Amino acid sequence: MTLTPIRGPVCLAGPTGSGKTAAALAIAEVLPVEIISVDSALVYRGMDIGTAKPSAAEQALVPHHLIDIIEPTEAYSAAQFVASARSLADEILARGRLPLLVGGTMLYFKALFEGLSDMPQADEALRAELDARAAQQGWPAMHAELARLDPITAARLAPADSQRIQRALEVCILSGRPMSELHQSRSEGVNWPLLSLEPQDRAWLHKRLDQRFAQMLDAGLVDEVKTLRARGDLTADLPSMRCVGYRQTWESLDSGDFSTLVERGTAATRQLAKRQLTWLRSMPQRQVIACDDAHAQLHVLAALQRLLRA
Repeated sequence: MTLTPIRGPVCLAGPTGSGKTAAALAIAEVLPVEIISVDSALVYRGMDIGTAKPSAAEQALVPHHLIDIIEPTEAYSAAQFVASARSLADEILARGRLPLLVGGTMLYFKALFEGLSDMPQADEALRAELDARAAQQGWPAMHAELARLDPITAARLAPADSQRIQRALEVCILSGRPMSELHQSRSEGVNWPLLSLEPQDRAWLHKRLDQRFAQMLDAGLVDEVKTLRARGDLTADLPSMRCVGYRQTWESLDSGDFSTLVERGTAATRQLAKRQLTWLRSMPQRQVIACDDAHAQLHVLAALQRLLRA
């Protein structure tokens, strides 16, 4: 199939295990593309097996971006992703190539499509102060304070929802504006086409995910997590170590019991895929391609051809 250049970025999403990497590489065979990763786990260096990171050989076939850009001790936000993705897309287009955004972190896609509100960044000192006040007064009292500052946000939060109450109060104090108001003043999103790899038969995806986690264990996932723990600067509470597969392996290393690792790891992976599909179904602009079709990659290329002709 011969494809002519496209004028703007294209997004390729899907749940974990749906064949996104293979489809992206198939596109790279017929179009001059550069891949922008839309994956909150691939940003971390030293986390290769449990993230199913594209291999060195795969990355050598086509330029990849937003992979291995931070340490597992660092945080990476949706706002950072959107800024980087939009900047990279412009640079790639200027080189006469197609920006192909590929991944399964639906929060990133949502932020990209819908825009972001101008929320202040976390302030650890203020959070510590709010925690100290909550320890004295209780979170229901903090919720009552939030109701005075931002009644709209408070109305949708339970009085014991400490994490969200804390964040809402933090936003009010730092910005001087209610979180509910900031949510309404969002930056402009993008209108890039979205191809979505989704299974017709959920059992097909479950079987694939079960096999995939077993392959990760065979490839050395436990040793990878041991190496990460040996650094001495990582804890189980970090976002990087809460990634599916890493959390369950860390817990097994803590307990010394690996008898349930496969069961817990595959269950968590299935739950992740379910959440990803739920997010995707909330994106009406997507064009669905059955990833369990034997000719899924050809259907992806055909969908691209239709986009080019539109």
